[in-house]
Amino acid sequence: MTTNSLSPELFRVVDANINRLKEGIRVVEDIMRYRDNNKEFSSELKSLRHLARVEETTELLTSRDSVNDVLRPTIKSELNRSDIKSIITANFKRAQESSRVLEELYKLHNAEYSEKFKHIRYELYNLEKEVILNER
Repeated sequence: MTTNSLSPELFRVVDANINRLKEGIRVVEDIMRYRDNNKEFSSELKSLRHLARVEETTELLTSRDSVNDVLRPTIKSELNRSDIKSIITANFKRAQESSRVLEELYKLHNAEYSEKFKHIRYELYNLEKEVILNER
């Protein structure tokens, strides 16, 4: 069941969180792929990234307003990364938080999407544990 009953403001929230989710996954995916040559982890992350989509792409783009994002400027804590593990952890957390936002919003309008984003979130929890515990 897909509906277009989300308001433009909520489509903006969805757009930002889908972007954030996919970006967070992509950072970890590329580290696993290019630095570690880890086909298993990078393939699992790629599959999750491709799963993180919705059909309302026009509505998302129409509602996007990144120019006027009130929290667009970078804050100091976002610039602090001590090592590759901190980058991996930050991006797993970013992706998990975004999938939770999407899961909650879609509880109002599309239970199938809500369950999909819940699935992604739990897969990210599992992958985070495996990746971090195996980090060199």
